[in-house]
Amino acid sequence: MSKPLSDHDRKKQISVRGLAGVENVTDLKLNFNRHLHFTLVKDRNVATRRDYYFALANTVRDHLVGRWIRTQQHYYEKDPKRVYYISLEFYMGRTLQNTMVNLALENACDEAMYQLGLDMEELEDMEEDAGLGNGGLGRLAACFLDSMASLGLAAYGYGIRYEFGIFNQKIVNGWQVEEADDWLRYGNPWEKARPEYMRPVHFYGRTEHHPDGVKWVDSQVVLALPYDTPVPGYRNNVVNTMRLWSAKAPCDFNLKDFNVGGYIQAVLDRNLAENISRVLYPNDNFFEGKELRLKQEYFVVSATLQDIIRRFKVSKFGSKEIARTDFSKLPDKVAIQLNDTHPAMAIPELMRVLVDEEKLPWDKAWDICVRTCAYTNHTVLPEALERWPVDLFAHLLPRHLEIVYEINRRHLERVAAKFPGDNDRLCRMSLIEEGGQKRINMAHLCIVGSHAVNGVAQIHSDILKATVFKDFYEMEPNKFQNKTNGITPRRWLVMCNPGLAEVLAEKIGEEFIRDLDQLQGLRKFVNDEAFIRDVAKVKQENKLKFSVHLEEHYKVKINPNSMFDVQVKRIHEYKRQLLNCLHIITYYNRIKKEPNKHWTPRTVMIGGKAAPGYHTAKMIIRLITAIGEVVNNDPVVGDRLKVIFLENYRVTLAERAIPAADLSEQISTAGTEASGTGNMKFMLNGALTIGTMDGANVEMAEEAGEENFFIFGMRVDDVDALDKKGYHAEEYYNRIPELKQAIDQIAGGFFSPKQPDLFKEIVNMLMHHDRFKVFADYEDYMKCQEKVNALYKNPKEWTKKAILNIAGCGKFSSDRTIAQYAREIWGMEPTLEKLPAPDDKQ
Repeated sequence: MSKPLSDHDRKKQISVRGLAGVENVTDLKLNFNRHLHFTLVKDRNVATRRDYYFALANTVRDHLVGRWIRTQQHYYEKDPKRVYYISLEFYMGRTLQNTMVNLALENACDEAMYQLGLDMEELEDMEEDAGLGNGGLGRLAACFLDSMASLGLAAYGYGIRYEFGIFNQKIVNGWQVEEADDWLRYGNPWEKARPEYMRPVHFYGRTEHHPDGVKWVDSQVVLALPYDTPVPGYRNNVVNTMRLWSAKAPCDFNLKDFNVGGYIQAVLDRNLAENISRVLYPNDNFFEGKELRLKQEYFVVSATLQDIIRRFKVSKFGSKEIARTDFSKLPDKVAIQLNDTHPAMAIPELMRVLVDEEKLPWDKAWDICVRTCAYTNHTVLPEALERWPVDLFAHLLPRHLEIVYEINRRHLERVAAKFPGDNDRLCRMSLIEEGGQKRINMAHLCIVGSHAVNGVAQIHSDILKATVFKDFYEMEPNKFQNKTNGITPRRWLVMCNPGLAEVLAEKIGEEFIRDLDQLQGLRKFVNDEAFIRDVAKVKQENKLKFSVHLEEHYKVKINPNSMFDVQVKRIHEYKRQLLNCLHIITYYNRIKKEPNKHWTPRTVMIGGKAAPGYHTAKMIIRLITAIGEVVNNDPVVGDRLKVIFLENYRVTLAERAIPAADLSEQISTAGTEASGTGNMKFMLNGALTIGTMDGANVEMAEEAGEENFFIFGMRVDDVDALDKKGYHAEEYYNRIPELKQAIDQIAGGFFSPKQPDLFKEIVNMLMHHDRFKVFADYEDYMKCQEKVNALYKNPKEWTKKAILNIAGCGKFSSDRTIAQYAREIWGMEPTLEKLPAPDDKQ
């Protein structure tokens, strides 16, 4: 019998990790040692594990730099249309392994480290996550950057280089506690500061109207210092740029208002200016109208537009002289995509630059602006829509307020012309909301100032047209599009689940990594016994690996043969983690009632962060941990049910948990989750989904076949009907004994014996003002979970359904999403052609 392969030898056989040629490995070792000795350790005698990580990161980065310079040079020579993706969030996670995957360096680096007596996984674990996002919106931006580079588009991601990203979550006595995410503490080997492109950004001041135009005067200046991070495409030698701005006070900050003895204070006050890029606002799907946030939004927009216009004007490599002055060509050379309304200020700012600085007539400037900008909507929840108070605007950005008023005046003229006498419609469609304090509706500004508006899943785009933006759709139906979200298969399959990627590649080749539609080819192997076994084996290995991680971390004994039932996402009432809790409690009660019955064992994992100011979400976390304390310590239940709250859920934890999941929970109230992207990651990694007909779940069920999906609950129409009729939680509570029992246990302190009324607010909310109708879907959810249990008892049938789900994933590649944005919104054509490698002679 041959001895089992070591982890290292097994990895070497995975072809999707790239070839480990001898010269390649020798070169890598040489460069690694050079970085270790000259770049890092210098006069220290001993290298730490962190030194080894930085040496490896710098070695891999060396392979990017030549491609990066050559790509940018190529863009200058060809002068293609460029797309600027502006987002307040880029949730990138770690960079090292992703770069190795995209450059086909993974096996070579692994071998080099192995020969030097180092473990590459240990080194990868030294890297901090770049957590510059809250959840779906920020992670989508990161997937999009990967796809834009992989499709050879001349694309730039623009955002803010937050000094502190999304907080680290600690669970202390069952409660969430936040800790600052000091991710730059040890330096970031992937970024390059570019002080030569520093830009001034103006705030406050006042406007002066002169015969020759308007001047914005007496403003305060903050400098925007750019940091560039390379974004490699998948094995095509393209390296694009993500440029993040950091706030710097100018040298003369506060000193020109010369006040005797105020010098020290003036220097200390520089912090006030630099606070703009200090910290990411930790709200997901919630608007907090703070001045600092509006400053962040204008800061990124102003610096970015200066950069876009500078690049448009010079347009020739290495040349500083202005080659272009005709702004009518801007929409042919520039596309700006606004990721939600957060960068909406790009519209009035572009108008300010064109009208006030470049002296274009308003109508011409407006035509250019609309043809350049496009807007992606990410939510229909009213509490998430940005509505800025007019007086805050007047104070911070006086010129932009005047411009917004003028945009609105002309917009309402057009509405009145098309719908004469319809005053209600004028009110509804105005950019300015009257009543109480006047506010600017940023979504309305985005729709009016863009040539394309899109939702992020078909059902979401339909809801926008039928409800939230109905008036605007009736005015300009051709503006509205759908672009269903996607995920990059590089990070979310090849990188995080190489075992599965290899099993798939053995059957259908490696091309699916750049053309995910080829996964359809797996359908013909759905009855292939060996293939079914291989897919199941990979899942089991991933579960064992994750079990080891969990047992180290949570001191709970995991049954690796139990169903791994996973719900990971931000904690929010609309995502209905509470519905999951009710299932756990009911399942627990059933096991307790008939302990000798053959129950399907489950390990339920719930993870996600709650916004620090969102009290209900924090209580939901406390409930989950409380249920875990009871269930996990009940000897009657044993290893048939365990409940684990996954602490500090983030990109890197997702990369471990998702490949190990059997069941994916996507259980938002129909009509509330715009798309979801975690749902797609689970599907691609061979989990089955239990979900409502919401967001992209609808399209996922369509692609996989509804018979291979666990669908339950109200549809959007049912929710609307229930709203009209009136939702009365008590009716369900009184009619369904198991629901009543679960709620009574929560209310009566069964899960919090030391504080019996700990969860009374949650129960009160569920019983009397639950906007998301948890009880209305409880019964169907429980029935559906019984079907899940029954199928899990038949591993072969379960795996066949998993294979059909994987085979239906092609549509959910962000490559498809980006190709659609490119062709249908940006007017650009994606290409799978490779650029020459840096060592090729051109």
